[in-house]
Order: sequence, then structure tokens, then C-alpha cells
Amino acid sequence: MTVPATDLLMSWIARQASAEPLAWLESQRAKLSAGPSDRDLQLAIGLVPRKLGRDDLQLNDQDLAAASATRDGWDPSGWSVDVAARAMLLATAAPGLNAFADRYASLCRYGDVAEQIACYRALPLLPRPDELEPQVGEGLRTNMRAVFEAIAHNNPYPAEQFDEHRWNHMVLKALFIDSTLHPIVGLDRRANADLARILCDYAHERWAAGRVVTPELWRCVGPFASAAMIDDLVRAADSDDALSKGAAALALRAAPDARAAYVLSELPDEAAAVASGALTWTTIAEGLAQRA
Repeated sequence: MTVPATDLLMSWIARQASAEPLAWLESQRAKLSAGPSDRDLQLAIGLVPRKLGRDDLQLNDQDLAAASATRDGWDPSGWSVDVAARAMLLATAAPGLNAFADRYASLCRYGDVAEQIACYRALPLLPRPDELEPQVGEGLRTNMRAVFEAIAHNNPYPAEQFDEHRWNHMVLKALFIDSTLHPIVGLDRRANADLARILCDYAHERWAAGRVVTPELWRCVGPFASAAMIDDLVRAADSDDALSKGAAALALRAAPDARAAYVLSELPDEAAAVASGALTWTTIAEGLAQRA
């Protein structure tokens, strides 16, 4: 039997919080569980950082495994104590609040940046996820990268709830704001032909402007690459940049077009690394992170 997400969050917070702040959080949890009100939730959410601080939440491999077992795809790595406490309060109050989607939208729209991040990080733990989707889609319009990544990174919600149009918009925006694609949950599963076309058009715009195209872009192109898209991969493979060349090899390996195999044969070192598992999209992401 898995432990409820709210219990997990409380146990993690308890390892770092002192007695008085922890007692306050327990009292807020009990209040919101017994009979939540909009006012009580809003006050509790606002007071969290003052009571508990903003330290990083210290999690080990066992904690992350427990999170995944409790909720498939839930990855709280990178959370802070205040995010964990706010997510716990939201998940506690949500089942008992009428029109919770309206309250959630209000918190997202009028909360400060930290409150918005917590609301979006909490998405995997909240009930009736389809009712929250309009606000989450609105959240993608943000100009704040940290808020955008609270939705897009290490969060199973977009892959589960977004239609193809909204999903494609999210992936493209990640590139526009120089965010990485690797932490997007379901990136390979939700890849589609329209997204591949959009990303190739984006790459052409970057090339025409003399700008760099991130190697990660080709991950979503490879499974659908044919005709002119193969030409785009040839251009990436001809790059002097090792990561771009490696990404092209990975994409060519996934491409259905017969020509892709010939092009890949012209990259013997990269092809061998792909075949052996030494070159993966994870190693591409790690290489990009080292450059940042």
C-alpha cells in the first residue's frame, strides 16, 4: 500500500522543520482537511515561507522512489520546503472545496512567483486535473522561466492533459526561452509529425538569422524525419559541434526514411556510440548542461 502524497510531503518537511513551524503546518493541514474555506487556504499558502522558510527540500533516492510509487511520474526533486508545504496544503484542501478550479486559478493569477511555482508543481497531486487545464495553459504564457518550467519540467501533467496543439506550443516555447527539453515528461511519447514540422521551421529561422540551433530540437524530429527533414539532419550532422553531430546521429537512427541509414553510415563514430548506448539524449542533455 502506497503512502498518500500529503503524508509523504509532511514526513519530508518534518525532517527539516523545527517543532513550532511544524506544529503550525500540522494545524493548517487539520483545518483544511476538516472543512476547508477559500480564506483559510489563501492565508495558509501566504504564510508558508514566513513559517517554514525556503530551504531546498532534502530528498534521497528512496524518497524519490516513494514519490513515483505514490503517483506515477511525480518527481519532487528540486523542490523547496515552501513548495512542498504549499503543495501539501493545496492537495489537502482541494477535495473539500467547491469550485476548486476557480480558487486554483486565482492563486496562480494573483500569487507571487513562488506561489505560482508551488501551484504548478502541485499539479500531479490535485484532483479533477481536467478542470485545471485552462489555467495551466494560461500559465504557459508567462515570461518567467521558473514559472514556465514548473509546468513543463519533471511534471507529468502536460503529457497527460494537454491536447496536441498545447503540447506543441509548450515544447516550442521551451526553445524560445532557452529552456531545456530533456526534463519534459513524455517528450518522446508525445512527439508528433506536426511538432517535427514546426521545429524544422524554427530551425530554419534560426539558421537564417545566423543563430545556434540547440541539439535537443532534433529529438522530436527524428521519428518523423523524411525528405527535407533529412536534409536538415544532414546540416546538423555537418556541424563542427560535437553535440549537434551526436544529436543528428540519434535522430537519424530513429528516422523512418531509408535515406537516413545511409546518412548515418557517414557518421561511423557517432553511429557506433548510438549503437553501444554511449550516446543518448541523456548524454546530449548532460553535455549541454556542462556548457551552461
